Amino acid sequence: MKVLIVRVNKAKLRADGKDVSFIDKGIAVFAGFCKGDDESVIVAMADKVANLRIFENDDGKMWYSVKDKGYGILCVPNFTLCAGYHNGRRLSFEYVMSWEKAKDMFDKFVLVLRSEGVVVQAGLFGAHMDIDLEMD
Repeated sequence: MKVLIVRVNKAKLRADGKDVSFIDKGIAVFAGFCKGDDESVIVAMADKVANLRIFENDDGKMWYSVKDKGYGILCVPNFTLCAGYHNGRRLSFEYVMSWEKAKDMFDKFVLVLRSEGVVVQAGLFGAHMDIDLEMD
């Protein structure tokens, strides 16, 4: 499993021309699932994401997590995170988990994040999504 985490002031996701998800201050998490991943990586990654100290205290030190601050998470499935890029100029998807398994893993990842006590908005697995991020 690979994730890309971005601090945001706000984030909005549209799919099929409709507003799907929105958060104010928090993080956008792009999640990709690789062949060989199992549910143990979901639990470990959800704990890491929810508790990652990525927001500053009054002294400018990274001290608070999204969970500490009560901020939201926009969680977006992104299969290209596990794609290979080493040969040539075209991505290879030999390391990407199958669609059905990855969908199940993504849904479980969102549920485990929510069980951490964090507000999570999610993208639609398999949909073409337009994402607006105001990055912090």
